[in-house]
Amino acid sequence: MSSAKQGESNLVILAALAANLGIAVAKFIAAGITGSSSMLTEGFHSVIDSLNQVLLLYGQHQGKKPPDHDHPFGYGRELYFWSFVVAILIFAVGAGVSVYEGWEHIIHPEELRNPLVNYIVLGVAFAMEGGSWFLAMREFAADNRGTSWWQAFRQSKDPAGFVVLFEDSAALAGLVIAGIGVWASHAYGDARIDGVASIAIGIILAAVAMVLARESKGLLIGEGADPAIVAEVRAIVDKHPDITGVNHVRTIHTAPQSVFVAISADFRDALTMGEAETVIEGIETDLKTRLPMLSSIYIRPEKREDAATIPPRAP
Repeated sequence: MSSAKQGESNLVILAALAANLGIAVAKFIAAGITGSSSMLTEGFHSVIDSLNQVLLLYGQHQGKKPPDHDHPFGYGRELYFWSFVVAILIFAVGAGVSVYEGWEHIIHPEELRNPLVNYIVLGVAFAMEGGSWFLAMREFAADNRGTSWWQAFRQSKDPAGFVVLFEDSAALAGLVIAGIGVWASHAYGDARIDGVASIAIGIILAAVAMVLARESKGLLIGEGADPAIVAEVRAIVDKHPDITGVNHVRTIHTAPQSVFVAISADFRDALTMGEAETVIEGIETDLKTRLPMLSSIYIRPEKREDAATIPPRAP
């Protein structure tokens, strides 16, 4: 990942961290003053989000470690591991605490006191979370111009960006639900409504966690590069006069902006071993010049009939 790109990603995470730390304190104070279950749930939500941002920053830091004997392709996929841990935390702690607190408030309702403090905290929190969400969305949109939001998320190889975006989106939705819960509890004189709002927040967090876990798992076990990159690699190799055909191009992300590529190609039969080595070196130089994200390149001379095949990409 380039230093500029890394800096933008860190800015998004740090902005979210600063917002969540301040909001968490305010929410807990408001919950203590008013007795609101949904506000208490939102406080735990902000604490979990803060921890998540710390883990993402740690993952980015670890991912920058250079390759060594034990990890010859580097540590870039550490970020994928920590993003998976973040998804588990959102589900197990964030959603779990929310549902538990909501259920407790329904079974043992606590009379709600002056809601004004809640409304003030919710308004400030919405403004701060909205600012963090705007930064995350702006960076995500800039990286995925011309692509639908959902498609960009599915194709993204940088979990730091989409994890923060999903967290902030869930946080904004949770704030709206918490506000409705506080208002309805006072309007209808039933404190149990606030507990229902807390459970609804937990359900949203659980849904977000499952989506993030699914995407993080795919990155963790190894996802190929964007089809456009694969197509360009194939085109570069195929145009070489000493290549009679490209059998396959297989890629895997070793970091968000780092790709390992293995190429099987059919070389001209008349080439000597020394000539083939020179051809391979020239192709590697061309590939690295045109596609800097290719961190490791392996080219295997292989007859088409001997090349192994894999099933096509699922639609």
